[in-house]
Amino acid sequence: MAEQVGGLEQSSLRVKRNNITLRQQVLDVLRNAILEARFKPGDRLIERELCELTGVSRTSVREALRHLESEGLVRNIPNKGPTVATVGLEEAQQIYEMREALEGQAGRLFAQRAPAGEVSRLVEANERLERAFQSGDIQKIVGETTHFYDVFLEGCGNDLIRDAIRSLNARIVYLRVTSMSQPGRSPGSLHEMRRIVEAIARRAPDDAEEACKDHVRRACAAALEVLRQRKGEARR
Repeated sequence: MAEQVGGLEQSSLRVKRNNITLRQQVLDVLRNAILEARFKPGDRLIERELCELTGVSRTSVREALRHLESEGLVRNIPNKGPTVATVGLEEAQQIYEMREALEGQAGRLFAQRAPAGEVSRLVEANERLERAFQSGDIQKIVGETTHFYDVFLEGCGNDLIRDAIRSLNARIVYLRVTSMSQPGRSPGSLHEMRRIVEAIARRAPDDAEEACKDHVRRACAAALEVLRQRKGEARR
């Protein structure tokens, strides 16, 4: 029987040693545990417990926590230590404002100048996303949405837009999980993504830009509503 450490099964976060660097494995395991809400916002991340859960040294855990801090998923609070960060309403609003501006332009550029092969890749990514939505598996949906955006940002042909959005990737995924948790959000999100792909396939820059912006605005409204509800529940 797996041993319980800090409320989690030791085996559930156990790091498997393979060709991927140990540092990257630890980072991926802890990042996913946060994004999947196995470690919840405000939870303390105690090095000793994390070492027991992952089976690696404190040095590896410490390096991973420092990296997660740079991604905005962990905050080092005085007299408390590393803690899972809370994305507040104001920060979430700012992230979505940035996404709306940059992704709108990315959609326009994609429609204007992406080669046919990139458009085909985007269509395929959207088909994979639709199958994920049909499965109802939130983790799979988030994973395929992330893949969709990887293709989308590569295809827009602007490295600065791609890098700016990717610099916020961990917090964007966190907010994506948050928005998708709103009841009824999934069908709307799927429809919005389909509009983006259809506009790009038609080589309609204005429509592609507006479809991208509309998707971000609706995702923002859903995420902020969930965050407000959580804030209200925390005050009770």
